[in-house]
Amino acid sequence: MNATYSKDETHSIKIGLYTILIIALLASCYIIKHKLEQNDEERSHYAVLARFGRTDGLAVGNPVRMAGLDIGKVINARIDSHYKAILTFEIKDNVKIPDDSSASIVSDGILGTKYIEIEPGGSEDYIAPGGEFTYTQDAMVLEELLDRIIGIGKANRNKNSSKDKEQNNE
Repeated sequence: MNATYSKDETHSIKIGLYTILIIALLASCYIIKHKLEQNDEERSHYAVLARFGRTDGLAVGNPVRMAGLDIGKVINARIDSHYKAILTFEIKDNVKIPDDSSASIVSDGILGTKYIEIEPGGSEDYIAPGGEFTYTQDAMVLEELLDRIIGIGKANRNKNSSKDKEQNNE
């Protein structure tokens, strides 16, 4: 079966093929550019460590922030011989962290995800690549916080009721 196309049909097929070729070329350029940017990003970070007693809800891949801006992410988590969690952060090369800074595990709202918040210190020396935070603050567990609030409320109520009893006895 020999298919013959009219001049208009041949022209339309050629335009369609050229369009597909151009779209494939643009998609390839975009993918290559994106991969090169990822490689540059991977090379423009340095690692630092921090030890925590507990990291409840924090996971590898969660952000590291300073002054509310993302400056890196958690890239590894393991337990040391003293049962402390050792987290490895990847920090952008252009961000220098004073060596007396602290790292805290905080939550993004009541039910939000956890992240590392870095409070910069005042030192003129910086944490070196592969260095470690001296000051850390563990994650606050919501249940423990609620237990503490309820305990304080009960203690205040008991204190007030005993004062009322003393006043009534007088």
